[in-house]
Amino acid sequence: MSKLWGGRFTKPTDKLVEEYTSSIGFDVKLALQDIQGSQAHVEMLGKCGIIAEEEAAQIKEGLQIIQKKIENEEVEFSVAHEDIHMNIEKLLIDEIGPVGGKLHTGRSRNDQVATDMHLYLKEKTKHLISLLEAVQKSLTDQAEQHVDTIIPGYTHLQRAQPVSFAHHLLAYFWMFERDKERLQDSIKRIDWSPLGAAALAGTPYPVDRKMAAESLGFENVYPNSLDAVSDRDFILEFLSISSILITHISRLSEELILWGSQEFNFVELDDAFCTGSSIMPQKKNPDVPELLRGKTGRIYGNLMGLLTLLKGLPLAYNKDMQEDKEGMFDTVETLDGALSLLAPMLASMEVKSDNMRQAVNEDYSNATDIADYLAVKGLPFRQAHEVIGQVVLYAIENKKYLLDLSLEEYKKFSDLFESDIYEKLAPDNVVAARSSEGGTGFEQVKEQLALAKKHL
Repeated sequence: MSKLWGGRFTKPTDKLVEEYTSSIGFDVKLALQDIQGSQAHVEMLGKCGIIAEEEAAQIKEGLQIIQKKIENEEVEFSVAHEDIHMNIEKLLIDEIGPVGGKLHTGRSRNDQVATDMHLYLKEKTKHLISLLEAVQKSLTDQAEQHVDTIIPGYTHLQRAQPVSFAHHLLAYFWMFERDKERLQDSIKRIDWSPLGAAALAGTPYPVDRKMAAESLGFENVYPNSLDAVSDRDFILEFLSISSILITHISRLSEELILWGSQEFNFVELDDAFCTGSSIMPQKKNPDVPELLRGKTGRIYGNLMGLLTLLKGLPLAYNKDMQEDKEGMFDTVETLDGALSLLAPMLASMEVKSDNMRQAVNEDYSNATDIADYLAVKGLPFRQAHEVIGQVVLYAIENKKYLLDLSLEEYKKFSDLFESDIYEKLAPDNVVAARSSEGGTGFEQVKEQLALAKKHL
């Protein structure tokens, strides 16, 4: 088959070259965006008198026919036609005849593919935002049920201070809220139309770029044609945001894995989100959060791949830039799957409140409150810190917890201890005492939960 660009060539393309350079295997995902861009372009060509109105109408009708065939999976794309743009143009010419060749007037594949990617990423970014909100909804629903549930809070994976389980869950809500805001803000930079920039220098035809941009729902047009066809910042930004987002998903997944282990036994994931072992019948493996954690590497890799691809490219378009799409597609699909699974997995998670409470009762995470107790009674905090360190060491050596020590034992370390120390050390009181703004105190958590709901 002759190439649509083959007039200057005396030999057919080597078959290996065709296969190696073809992008139809992956840019077929842009088929509907490509037709959408072509519809806007040809409508503009007709209204600007660049081609006859009846020719524009004929091309638009042909594009609609091809779109329906694609949607019905009635089209076979060919490596010989290299990419989605040339495949659709060839299908159009086959459908309506030589007039289909006028579609490419005043544009290039360079501005065409850039337009397709802007359309694609704008649509997918909005979709991912909606999926993120579903995850946030699952977090707030669980948090609302567990304001009064107490879990050990950790630093260095060592028990530090008890916190409300709702407080812990809402920490992830705010991480995802920042991710959502970053995605929302990025739309401003996706919302630029390259169409009409042509190959790199613009076009001699009297095109109306703003008309085409408005037809496609873009807010702006690129003011520089070189930048229009070579800019991939909007994809880099998306991959950067996605890398931060998958980091948050991975951290939450790691906690779900830990909490679900026999050693912690704080939560149990629904059977629908776990698998078994082929050899050990007792096993219930948290495969979904493990895979969510594992997918982090591929999204990081997609970001690093595009950064490396672009770092040495001169203006304007280079064939290297064909490599910009697969990482974008992969990241979109990876996040789509991750967020679609994360929301129902969190919603169906069983929280073992009694086990969390028992863990808090059997540790020394209320030790800081003894130091605060002594400090309030006039002992400098640094000295109080030393005293409670000695109390904790004594308790550990005697295989006791702080609430198990008698008042006489406490007074061995300081005469400031009174019977009210036991009220001070009760886990509920320890949590409630953290009443500063943003703290884990129950009333503060309720205020935080109300604020989170407002953001939804």
